[in-house]
Amino acid sequence: MKSVVGMVVSNKMQKSVVVAVDRLFHNKLYNRYVKRTSKFMAHDEHDLCNIGDRVRLDPSRPLSKRKHWVVAEILKKARIYVPPSADSSVIYNSLKRSNSAPKKSCFE
Repeated sequence: MKSVVGMVVSNKMQKSVVVAVDRLFHNKLYNRYVKRTSKFMAHDEHDLCNIGDRVRLDPSRPLSKRKHWVVAEILKKARIYVPPSADSSVIYNSLKRSNSAPKKSCFE
């Protein structure tokens, strides 16, 4: 087997990740390219992979029932979303209220 490149879709296990690998093949009947996705479990010794990382997998001996691949390298790290802190949202809301004009009722 040869090395494959894919995207990490799960890292909830210890020292293991699930990687989705896409491949294209040509359908001769319809003369179109078809995309298929395969999911492989891979060994991540140092738990460095996060969801969305692009990684290269190398084949290895069977490490468990479903794990036959090892993460060789992380090609591209995913950008991690950091939600805004609670303090900044309180300040933003207070500024928003102070700048807005009081609302008028249609009955006044």
